[in-house]
Amino acid sequence: MNTEQAIYNLLGLATRARKVVTGEEQVIKEVRGQNAKLVILSTDASKNTRKKMQDKCKSFNVELHEFATRDLLGHAIGREARVSVAIMDSGFAKKLSVLLNEI
Repeated sequence: MNTEQAIYNLLGLATRARKVVTGEEQVIKEVRGQNAKLVILSTDASKNTRKKMQDKCKSFNVELHEFATRDLLGHAIGREARVSVAIMDSGFAKKLSVLLNEI
């Protein structure tokens, strides 16, 4: 299995474990509250959204990765297109971080 497939699988697992928050406002809320361990932003996010996420994640010291299109990201978690996904569990976040850094 390749790295990208492993990331999609892990996102699906994290979703089933209820450790995923999606949607720009919710993700930012969790980053502000220091609950988000890792944020994944779709590669086709708007410039505005990208800047907002980068600034928030930087100021609250949350790891941010750009990965997949909004459709693939949504599909991985069994929903419609998603631009941003926050991982709330440090175990999932660590593993995803390792995989995302391999790409």
